[in-house]
Parts: sequence; structure tokens; C-alpha cells
Amino acid sequence: MVVALAVLAVASIVVLRIARPTTDTGRPDEGAAGTPVGPDADVLVAMAVTGEALIDSGFDVTEVQADLDKMGRAYGVPNAEIVVLPTAVLVSARAGGQLRTGVVSSGRVRLRLHQTEELVDVVRGAQAGAVDPRRVYDRIVAIRAQAPPFGPSLQLVGHVLTTVGLAVILGASWLGLAVSACLGALAGVLLLLGKRIPSRFEALMNVATSFAVALVVLLLVRLGVQLDVLPCLVAPLVILLPGALLTTSVIELVTGQMISGAGRLAAGAAQLVLLGVGILAAAALVGVPAIDVTAAPSPLGPAGPWVAVAVFGTGIVLNQCARPTSLGWILLVLYVAYGAQVLGGLVFGGVLSAFVGAAAMTPLAAFVARQKTGPPTIVSFTPAFWLLVPGALGLVGVAALLNGDTSGMSVVTTTVETMVAIAVGVMVGRALSLFIADRPASPDAADPSA
Repeated sequence: MVVALAVLAVASIVVLRIARPTTDTGRPDEGAAGTPVGPDADVLVAMAVTGEALIDSGFDVTEVQADLDKMGRAYGVPNAEIVVLPTAVLVSARAGGQLRTGVVSSGRVRLRLHQTEELVDVVRGAQAGAVDPRRVYDRIVAIRAQAPPFGPSLQLVGHVLTTVGLAVILGASWLGLAVSACLGALAGVLLLLGKRIPSRFEALMNVATSFAVALVVLLLVRLGVQLDVLPCLVAPLVILLPGALLTTSVIELVTGQMISGAGRLAAGAAQLVLLGVGILAAAALVGVPAIDVTAAPSPLGPAGPWVAVAVFGTGIVLNQCARPTSLGWILLVLYVAYGAQVLGGLVFGGVLSAFVGAAAMTPLAAFVARQKTGPPTIVSFTPAFWLLVPGALGLVGVAALLNGDTSGMSVVTTTVETMVAIAVGVMVGRALSLFIADRPASPDAADPSA
């Protein structure tokens, strides 16, 4: 508790030191058009492809609609009809007595974090009317074609660091950490190879990855190795866990986006089931040991989890290819989320601790996004969704249910409660962020949720 309070105090000092009101001078794009254009086809195409890219970055549909509405107003289309779904974006407007519509499919290829940061810069320029709509389309195409800032080797190192960091937080022993690191490398290699196959086969690669990880873990247990099953099984699969997807689905459901929320919820549940099928297939070969989902003491002592948060965040930056300048900001949000979760667990218990963590990190992420070098909100708090681990327990529960163990239902129930707690915490945090939105932004800052 003392460490958590100290971390939050240090984070508060950092925020206060950088919270200096400045004037937002904007950053016009080179060669941009200075005057908003009329509601022509280029505007609708620009809005549609922007919406597609935002969905591919993981924004919820309410945020995408708000961003596209601001773009429409900047380009002289204040009354555009905008329909955003996880798999499609439709933008319609009347011009010259005719109804024109732009439609694109979305949700096919997830953008990396550095691409999301570039995208938000383009969106902000478009919302200021500083970018010609034809340039918006060209720049988004260029963003999608961008090479990652880190090569496959560093991405693999990032996956191993992420795995080890989460394993420590989940209470792995020294042997468990070694096994987790090896399995993180195995999963990382499989996922890198999976990027070379058509996206329609991605689900099969996810099943193969969970099967390979579970097979090694269960074989070691069957051979008598005293192994921490939960950290070794879950930590290597952290990137595949749909925690952010499931939480976003709950947010959309409670904000009235029923179709989108239900669709994301079904997709997240299907992803958990597929990962569970891989585990079940491995269990069919070697048998299923009892899985203890309770948190164990860290082998590194009380300071272990706090060091692990830094390792976890560094791994996310490398593996998910965020800008190197975003590392400090991402770590700041992660430490506040984890520190608030620890304090919330001491005061309110396990499930509500996720609410406290989400409520603390969301306004901080909004504040970070308004700083000159700060990444967009979604970039800094998406890693925190993995840290809060709603998908980890869900995976264990689904695997147990698929194997016929009814005790897995209680784990699934806890997962659902945690998802709802995080979703409510994010909504509370967004309400608190309104106070931040009233402050002048730092130059060149980008805040996708403003």
C-alpha cells in the first residue's frame, strides 16, 4: 500500500510539473488547403477512409462518430449522416440536390501504435480544416504502408519482455519466469510468422499459438515439474487476449451502441473460445491439471510487480511499435493504473479495484494526449487494458468450461464483472477528462477522445 501511494504521489508531481497552460498554435500540413471545401465526393471519401483507419486503430464507434462529425464541419458538411460499425463506415451528405454516400469496410487490419499516432495527427489537421481532403486520403494510405520503427527481432524481444512482466504480476516463481520467457519467445515467433499469411487465416494461427503454449506447460506439469500454470499459460498469450475488445464492447453497449457493442462482444468471446480450443486440444493429449487462478506472492518481493510494470510497458512499446518518445508517457499511465488498482483492491476488493484503476488512468491518458510529445489517449491506455487482465481470467474460465469443469463459470462471472467495472471506470474517467478538455492544449498535441 505504501509503494502504491508513493507511485501515485510521484505521478501526481510529474503531471503537475508538466501541466502548464500554453497556447495551441496548431500545426498546419504542408501544401494544405486553407479554406474548407464544399460537400463534394473527396470530402466523403476522406471522412470514410478516416473512419476506417480509426476503427482499425481500436477507437470505439462513439469516438469515431465524434471525430468524423468534426471533420465534416471543418469541410463544410455540418449535417452529414454518419454510421459507424466495427466492420463498416458510411458517410452521406446532400450536395446540389443529390445524396452522395461514401462507404468503406473496416476492421480488417489492426494498425500499429506508431501508425495510430500518425493517424491522429492527420485527423487533427483535418478537423482544423488545414488539410485538403484529397491529402487526407493520400496520407492515410501512406500511414498504412509505413514500416514499423522496430524490426522483427526487437518485436520478438518486446513480446518476451511483455510476457515476463505480466508473469511477475501474476505471481510466477523463478522457474515459472524462465518457462514464461521461453514460451513468450515461442509465441512471439509464431505470431511474427502469422503476419506473413492471409488475414483470413489469422484465427488458425491464434489457435496454433495457444495450443503450442498449453502443450509445453501441460507436458511439464505432467512430468512432475512444480510449475505455476496460470502465469505460464496466460502471460505468453497476453497480446492475443481480447481484454480491450471486450471492455470496449461493454462501453458501447452502455452508451447505446447496441449493434457495435454486441458485435464486439461476440468477437471477443469467439476469440477467447478459439484460444480455449487450443488449450483444450493440448489438454486432450496430456490431460488437464488443476489451475489455480489466485494471485501468488511475487518471487522478487514487494518491489517485483513495480519493476514488472516497467518491463511490461517497455515490451509493449517494442512489440506493438509505438514511437520511442511515447515510452515515458505509457509507463506513467501504466504505473497510475496499477497503483490505483492496488489501492482499490485494498479498499474495495478485487473486482472494484479494476474500476479504480480505469477511473484513474483515463483522465491521465487524456491529459497526456494534450502534451506536445504525448501519444493519443488510445495509445497510452490500451496497454493498461492488458495490465488489468480481464481477458486472462476469461481465458482460464473458458478453457475450464470447454473441458466440462463447471467451476469455470465462476471465473467467467468474475471476468464479466471485471469488464463492467473497467468500462464504468473508463466512463467515469472520461467525465473527469472534461475538466482537462477545458484547459488549453500544448502545441502539436493530439487527443482522440476530446
